[in-house]
Amino acid sequence: MNHPPEPLPTAATVIRSGPLTWVQQWHWYERTIPGPRRVNPTPLADHCHVPPSTTVADIHMALASLTARHEALRTTVDPLRPVQHVHRADWAPLPVDCVDVPAADADTLEAATAALAVRPIDPERNPPWLARVLLEAGKPRAVLMAAHHVLIDGWGLAVLLNQLHDQLLGDDAPAEALAHPLDTVAAQPLERARAAEREWLTRLAGNPTGVLAPFGGTDDGEGRHRLQHRSADAYDDLVRIARRFRVSPEVVMLAALAHDVATRTGEHRFLASVVVSNRARAALRNSIGVRALTVPVQIDLRPGAVFGEVVASVAAASAAAYRHGRWRPAELVAAQARMDRRRGVVTVPTIEYNCYSWPRDYLAPAYNSPPNGPVTWICSAPDEPCDTLYVDLGLDAGVVTLDVTVGDHLLDAEQAMALPVRLCGFLRALADGAECPVPERSLTPAASGWWRAPQGWVCLPKVEDVLRGHPGVLDVTVAPSGEAAGEGEAPHLVAYAHTAPDVTPDHLHRHVLDHLDEVPGIVAPRCYVLSPDGLESGRPSDHSCTAIGGPGALRVSSRPPASEAERALAAAVVAAVAVVGSSGLVGPSGLVDPSGPVGPSCPVETTDPSQPGGPVGPGGLPVGSSDSPIAVDMNRCLADHGVTLVAVPRLLALLHRSGFTGIASDELAGTASLGHLAAALKPLSPRAHRGGETSP
Repeated sequence: MNHPPEPLPTAATVIRSGPLTWVQQWHWYERTIPGPRRVNPTPLADHCHVPPSTTVADIHMALASLTARHEALRTTVDPLRPVQHVHRADWAPLPVDCVDVPAADADTLEAATAALAVRPIDPERNPPWLARVLLEAGKPRAVLMAAHHVLIDGWGLAVLLNQLHDQLLGDDAPAEALAHPLDTVAAQPLERARAAEREWLTRLAGNPTGVLAPFGGTDDGEGRHRLQHRSADAYDDLVRIARRFRVSPEVVMLAALAHDVATRTGEHRFLASVVVSNRARAALRNSIGVRALTVPVQIDLRPGAVFGEVVASVAAASAAAYRHGRWRPAELVAAQARMDRRRGVVTVPTIEYNCYSWPRDYLAPAYNSPPNGPVTWICSAPDEPCDTLYVDLGLDAGVVTLDVTVGDHLLDAEQAMALPVRLCGFLRALADGAECPVPERSLTPAASGWWRAPQGWVCLPKVEDVLRGHPGVLDVTVAPSGEAAGEGEAPHLVAYAHTAPDVTPDHLHRHVLDHLDEVPGIVAPRCYVLSPDGLESGRPSDHSCTAIGGPGALRVSSRPPASEAERALAAAVVAAVAVVGSSGLVGPSGLVDPSGPVGPSCPVETTDPSQPGGPVGPGGLPVGSSDSPIAVDMNRCLADHGVTLVAVPRLLALLHRSGFTGIASDELAGTASLGHLAAALKPLSPRAHRGGETSP
């Protein structure tokens, strides 16, 4: 095997620099998350065959031509800031090697592509892609390519392979100018970005998230079901419905999923997390840069509305989500997290929806299954549970493919298999002319041990288990109160806890908040944050009655850092906020752009009298606080202090420099308090690896 030499990038090779785009920022942050815990861990890798007369020199020449054409192939990213640098076309050797194989058959191609996909790519020093030529008897038979998602997306990799194949056939390259993500950043109007951010926060503030009801399933809720359903008949039905309502088939399927959620749960307002990609213009259609974005689509269904109205509503919401989701994503995430904690609900989407299906290499077709008929394959395992329902839609060669991944606490294996069958039956009824109005309410009862809260479904036994885990809690019983119990009040939970004298309701509330991300199934899916609204003031007693839920905001007293680990974390928080807030981003001209899209300030939610410390400043810190670590409140989360997603890698680096480790980057994006995070810190081993993971 021939390995290409590693390049030595220098500032002299950079021809322009600028901030990462609204889409790239997520993947830039995601690369710091351990592989098994990523939202999208699937590596980007694929292959193409080459014409019989092709030589290795021809492949090298074609790849060099593509590198000159596409700036994304010669772009690197900064390890600690969301900044990208475009290099000259000849700045580094082509990352290509050759491998001899006995035969370039389908099995060999699949295995070789998978092997290339797991090879690490360092987007900070090297080109963000790898290529491998498979040689059979000394002749090239196929080219494999892998790409890092921060700079090249799945669509882009397919475009790249198609253009490579065209060049090897001798076809001319496309004539249109190709857009780089930096061109998108340069055209972003800041005022529109801020207006869109305000609109999204306002919309989400009044949108308690509905969830799929936890009907059925096992007691422990630890099963995960993956299945694939294919139907040729559903394809024809989907196309007919899309033409009737003049929308895309993808919108029709999302509307059908929304209708199913409303029918099953009685929810008429919820979120769907939808993957979309804007490649309408030719320059974007042939660009390999990252364009796909996951946006939260707010779905509002009117009880009694016919399906035509449902489709129109979902189509409008999807368009608005894409338009407004593209601006200032890092600030949006942090500001939304602060807002969620204040109003007592975390907006977790009901549906995760992708408009193309993922490869399911763990599923195999049933023996002698008809190629054009409906068939369902399923794989169930005691894997980590799913928070929401994942549905991927594929429309290939006249067949609808639905890939479903769901946790047992939402749907058991039988119910999971029934979901795509039910959706296809629903499409058939619509294609035959049925109006299918949205039902007023669900008649299916909740499973034993679950309570229907205003913001979701709560597992009462698991709430009790979490509270019993707090030191000084001798016994606890959790029960619904208010409207759900027929008392005429706002529905909430009440925890009747027998505690030691030094345990207060605030202690118990903080304990539950810190453990929401650690205890699977405490809520379905972790979308009901408990708050101590309605507590009686006074000295702690050995019988503490804690109200849980309700519309009140979190009121927890502030606490400065005490231990060495807490002081190190507080110092890192102050430094991370100060660096990002003061330096801004490197603009397209190479100069500092203090108005860049990833600073910690946010024009929304600038005051919050209910929070300890009074009004909240633009950076998320209480007004009047200093920039000293001693002023950092350990009872508040990172988002409260203005630490955005894009500041997380720098904060981790600062912690490592202080000699501490033990916190994963995805934990820093949650709602756990700084005190809880600091408790997980441990001294850094002298031989510990200090670099970030760089695999795709």
